[in-house]
Amino acid sequence: MNIFKRAYCKTFQTIMRIALPLLPYRKPEMLDSLDLVKDLLKEKSITKVMLVTDKSIRGLGLTADLEKSIENADITLTVFDDVVPNPTIACVESGLEMFRENGCEAIIAFGGGSVMDCAKVIGARFARPNKPVSKMKGLLKVNKKLPLLIAVPTTAGTGSETTLAAVITDEKTHHKYPINDFNLIPNYAVLDYKTTLGLPPHITSTTGMDALTHAVEAYIGKSTTKETRKMAEDAVVLIVDNIYKAYQNGKDKEARENMLKAAFFAGVAFTKSYVGYVHAVAHSLGGAYGVPHGLANAVILPYFLKEYGKSCAKKLAHLARISKIATTEDDDNVASEKFIKWIEDINAKMNIPNRIEQIKQEDILALAQKADAEGNPLYPVPKLMNANELAEMYYKIGGIEKC
Repeated sequence: MNIFKRAYCKTFQTIMRIALPLLPYRKPEMLDSLDLVKDLLKEKSITKVMLVTDKSIRGLGLTADLEKSIENADITLTVFDDVVPNPTIACVESGLEMFRENGCEAIIAFGGGSVMDCAKVIGARFARPNKPVSKMKGLLKVNKKLPLLIAVPTTAGTGSETTLAAVITDEKTHHKYPINDFNLIPNYAVLDYKTTLGLPPHITSTTGMDALTHAVEAYIGKSTTKETRKMAEDAVVLIVDNIYKAYQNGKDKEARENMLKAAFFAGVAFTKSYVGYVHAVAHSLGGAYGVPHGLANAVILPYFLKEYGKSCAKKLAHLARISKIATTEDDDNVASEKFIKWIEDINAKMNIPNRIEQIKQEDILALAQKADAEGNPLYPVPKLMNANELAEMYYKIGGIEKC
């Protein structure tokens, strides 16, 4: 990275770090049961609500009890179940049309990250009817209060129930980009382990590693606070102790509860302290090839931790020790290497590949430029990288030999 861009990135990140305590972050209020949702709606005098979900989740019957509970409470329920993986602008606009046509006053997002992201942006579009999704890209472009938003995560990983972020794909350009605004933080998060009991093993693994990526990237970045460090540490410990248990036995109540807590903690951490290049690269791969976000993060994470090297070794070493991956006798380099090795090993145990085979050599420069545009200067990474350096990472992640 040239000295001028490096100076710009560091200046931007320093200003953001100084401003961090002054920004209007908030945590969603937590509910521990779906049974409380109808009471909350009644308390808020909501008479018409839209449930945002996808056909798979609804087809499994996961929303049935909630739908019945709301209808029995004499609240008019509209269901939008057309959310697609890596939700598109067209998907958002379709949901917005249904929300308007039915006079809805609140949104319940019931699902994983894609559902949460779609629901947030539906709310943002309702709040800003004259502002297209494309103009919301980046930081603080919504700037208006959304309708009441209740988030019910069915995966323990995305942390979307806590965050100010939503990621939307432009189906015309295949560009996947984040929208970040404090108004996108849900008002309530329902952490009910029963919604995750039927999660398939491969979704358990990739969403769980997504949460780990949130916690680790927030922790090793340069915009941490006392709160976000504690949240990230708690998330890492819970994930190390519980992800394989949940993967092996999806009915393990304690493991499911702990993974939901971990995802929530990690979400709080990265909402304030941001993520890093792992996410920037994962977003580019999701937009270009439809690679699921959690899977991409799981594969990419160890590559960047190795590349960062000494710039994050001390912090990784601490995470390794508190999660008992390393001992107090291990020096920082050994402990950090053990932490990275644990990630590689747990990925292998859960049948997560170590390469993203969809990457095409002819696409790498454009992908790297998108990751550069997303990550710099916003993400306070431990080691700055330009587009050419990021391109080298795509070659490694894709297992591609340079011609």
